[in-house]
Amino acid sequence: MGLRVVLEVAPKRAFASALDWPGWSRAGKTPDDALEALLAYASRYAPVAKRAKAAFSPPATIRGLEIVQRQAGGSGTEFGVPSSTARAESDPLEGRELTRMLALLEASWATFDAVAKRERGTQLQLGPRGGGRQVPKMAEHVREAEAAYTHQIGVKVRRDASMADLRAAFVQGLALVAAGKPLPEPNKVRKPWSPRYAIRRSAWHALDHAWEIEDRSP
Repeated sequence: MGLRVVLEVAPKRAFASALDWPGWSRAGKTPDDALEALLAYASRYAPVAKRAKAAFSPPATIRGLEIVQRQAGGSGTEFGVPSSTARAESDPLEGRELTRMLALLEASWATFDAVAKRERGTQLQLGPRGGGRQVPKMAEHVREAEAAYTHQIGVKVRRDASMADLRAAFVQGLALVAAGKPLPEPNKVRKPWSPRYAIRRSAWHALDHAWEIEDRSP
């Protein structure tokens, strides 16, 4: 069996995401571009796996990838977000696998924190049209996203909660949902995310911005 990958394809952009390695998701103009980008980022994802103490042996070529699903993307995909849940992400998540996936998520968070702390005083290079957040605003954007992600698994949170509190609520709530237990203070989200997709989305967002900071640092 190769590395399990889900492809999310829209007319102008595609995402390739490694289902068993949350955070390892890359985009391209075409599905093949996305797959090539995914493999190109293996060396950047390796330190995340190492931080999580997970053995990581990525394939050398696209032939080592197993496309388990190709799904239609939408406006979120075009905007630059892996926004569709794969069928495999409805599978139960428990025991050692849950522990492993959470370790990779927390390693992704820690990677963002380390990069943001190191580059906090750096003036990041702007895009071709003069756009792009600086590190403090990017950190706040990531915090706001974590509040939204925690809400999406059904946990009631304050939007102004600290990053540490949001992450703790995310992990605690996700563990309860994964175990089929009721949340102590559920919200009224209509379509809560599955634990697997919630982990993949949060890890991707943290790493995507960590790598952006590194790429835009002079």
